[in-house]
This record gives sequence, structure tokens and C-alpha cells, in this order.
Amino acid sequence: MEDRAFDFLRLNDRPEKPRDRGITEIRGPYYDPMGPRELRDILETMGHWVDIYKFSGGSFALMPETAVRELVDTCHEFDVQVSTGGFVEHVLAADRDNVEAYVEAAGELGFDIVEVSSGFLAIDTEDMVALTELVQDHGLKAKPEVNVQFGAGGASSVEELESESAVDPATAIAEAERHLEAGAYKVMVESEGITERVREWRTDVAFAIADEVGAENCVFEAADPAVFEWYIKQFGPNVNLFVDNSQIVECECMRSGLWGKKSSWGRVVSYSRD
Repeated sequence: MEDRAFDFLRLNDRPEKPRDRGITEIRGPYYDPMGPRELRDILETMGHWVDIYKFSGGSFALMPETAVRELVDTCHEFDVQVSTGGFVEHVLAADRDNVEAYVEAAGELGFDIVEVSSGFLAIDTEDMVALTELVQDHGLKAKPEVNVQFGAGGASSVEELESESAVDPATAIAEAERHLEAGAYKVMVESEGITERVREWRTDVAFAIADEVGAENCVFEAADPAVFEWYIKQFGPNVNLFVDNSQIVECECMRSGLWGKKSSWGRVVSYSRD
């Protein structure tokens, strides 16, 4: 990073952009609106540490096209990729004749990544892999989502999710491997059913996915600071994470070794022989 303030202070080794590991994906408009001026403020200060900007909940479909384009262009100005989020499952359920038109429109608007999710759908793995291939045929990166909880992705309560069926982690792992074999960019690991909307964290599932799929091939959703602290403590500062835009500073301070919580302060380190 050029012209970093206090550049005499040591940071942990972090790959330069475009990064393939140590990726930080941040959430864009979802809980509240975000316009280009707020986004520019975030990226002018912390853009070096942001790799992907994700629209959530189909928020782009409520905005003027000019606003969507401006958000996309602002991200590209700071070498940040733009993802659709997992809206394709809505298109599949409500408007499936327009799935290819949706992917085409994403490309025309400048999106880089189409997330392929199915948390609310009962759908065959091969059909989901076909979507990954469709996205790539249109020159975009496919980032399929895997989950271990039916109904994941909609901020449902613990009680609501408990009334739905859980997904065998082995099934999620096999699906992730199929997507990667088909050329997927990364796999998004949904937090619901693992560290979110559960009475106890299922850390064994996170370890199983990281071990079988490869942590470097995954982006782990980390819904709050306690979650991304756990992932950094288990897999090191260059684990791939998806966090809310409000958490980018805390997350990067922890990755870099500048700051931390009681159990991580001063313990997050890196080593290079260069």
C-alpha cells in the first residue's frame, strides 16, 4: 500500500490486490440504503482492504439504474469487484424464464460476480452447477453458496430455522466440490446453521468444510465480530471473510495484528521467508 500513514509500524503480511486469499467481502445496501458518497468514503479510507462489494437482498432491483452503475463504477475505481449477492434464487422461484436475462443484465451493468445460492430452494445440485456454468459462459465469475440449513439466507429466527430441516454437511461439501470442478471462483459458506441463528456454534461443520473443500476456496460469512475473530484465530489472518461494511475497520485491524479482543490481541501473526 502506497502512502500508508504510520508506515514504520509493522503489519502482518497481506497479499496485494488482486488477492486470492485474505479476501474481504463487504455487504452493500441491505439493512439500510447506501449511496455512492457513503461508499466512496468507505473505499477512500479502507478500500485497499476491500476485495468484493456485495449487493444483498436484490436491493439493486429497487434502485435507479444510474445509481447502480455509479456504485459499480466507484468500486472498480478502487479495484473492488462487485457481486450480485444471492438474488438468483428469487429469479429461479418467481421469474425463472428470465434467469439468463438476469445474468446478462448483471454483466451489462458491470457486475463481476454472480452469486449462485439456493438456501430457500429445493433444487438438484446439477441444476445449481448448470447455473455456475451459465454465469461463466457470460464472462462473469460464479460464486456459489453452500449451506447446512434449509431456509438460510433470510435472517430467520432460531425457532423458524429449527422447524426446517438441516442439511448434511457432507452434502454441502460434495456440492461445493462440484461447483469448483465446474470452475467456480470461490464458494460462499453461509453462516446460518453454523455460527448464526443457532443455540450453539457448529464449529465442527466449519472445520469439515475448510478441510474438505479447502479454506482457500471458501469465503466464510462472519455475521458479527465474534465470528470473524474465531475464523481468524482458527485459520490465520488471510482467511477469506464476508462481513458487514460497518465491520471492515475492526476486521482489518484484527487481520493486520494492530488490535484485537481479549483472546486475540497480540496473537494474530504472519511469517514470510522473503
